[in-house]
Amino acid sequence: MKKWSLYMGSYDNIKVFIHWTFWIIIGWIFMLHFQKGHGWTEGLAGALFILALFACVVLHEFGHALAAKKYGIPTRDITLYPIGGVASLDKMPDKPAQELAVALAGPAVNVVIAGVLYFFLASSGKLIPISEIDHMEGGDFWFNLMAANVILAAFNLIPAFPMDGGRVLRASLAFYMDKLRATKIAAGIGQFLAIVFVFLGFFTNFWLVFIGLFIYLGAGAEAMQESTKSILLGYSARDVLIQQYTRLLPSESLEMAMKLFQNTLEQGFVVMQNDQAQGILTRKELIKGLSEYEKYSPVSNVMRKDYIILPPDMPLQEVYQKLLANNFSLAPVLEDGEVIGIVDIKGINELITVKKALKSQQFS
Repeated sequence: MKKWSLYMGSYDNIKVFIHWTFWIIIGWIFMLHFQKGHGWTEGLAGALFILALFACVVLHEFGHALAAKKYGIPTRDITLYPIGGVASLDKMPDKPAQELAVALAGPAVNVVIAGVLYFFLASSGKLIPISEIDHMEGGDFWFNLMAANVILAAFNLIPAFPMDGGRVLRASLAFYMDKLRATKIAAGIGQFLAIVFVFLGFFTNFWLVFIGLFIYLGAGAEAMQESTKSILLGYSARDVLIQQYTRLLPSESLEMAMKLFQNTLEQGFVVMQNDQAQGILTRKELIKGLSEYEKYSPVSNVMRKDYIILPPDMPLQEVYQKLLANNFSLAPVLEDGEVIGIVDIKGINELITVKKALKSQQFS
């Protein structure tokens, strides 16, 4: 289960979580109503509206996840935060047309929801002029929900990372140039818009300041991630393969593992039985295990059994993404049914550092 998050269920093997910080927004809504002199009834109605709105956010994220699945890209989970939802895709598609489809799928869900609510309100004669709407009174629940979905779709299409619009812009540019250049242009536009939001926020709504900072940091992170991926282009797992590594038996004790860690710089050990990988043991699992079990307990009690196995010819870009996405520091490499070595994050990061240094030297 995800730390600090409440598990809500799953659909199509995609788990849905609510992060503990999400409940801050529910408390904030109650506070707004009480400041206006409303009672518990209005406060509960406001909280119910937020829950309905975030249900639409979950559907928005499922739009991304199911579109990505069409292209063979799995989604680990969807998590709700006060600022919205995050679908943890293993990666975004590399082909521009596919990335465009995945990016547009989320806002498209909100447009469909808004359309359904519009026809429901129109057919029942409950459409209200915008000038007569009082969002804090809660009497226009379905109209407000329709309007909120329109706003969600429009806001997410702002051409700035990490919003969907940033990915739409990047994918559109990538039809005419390489992905790295497209990402840099899209990130630059996003950061310019972020500065505009921060400036306007000081004179209008202070929330724009937080949105601007979120966009600015997100755009920078996306540009850096794509730059890192471009460095790894052309390399495979075999290029960073570590053939000298420590193996542990499942029956060996935590105490033995602790002594080995004290005398090595390795990121972790592969637990093997009869030349077959059984799990991964890192310092993190060892420390947690020592707090829960006796030092003579076998490492099989604490090793990670949900490890990933890499083929030697897997592109290093994909290897790096898999390790980061699944929070692994290393993974065994398997060829013809035999473990031939390991790949770890430290080795890949060292390659990235060397390549960046060589590149900067060329331009100096």
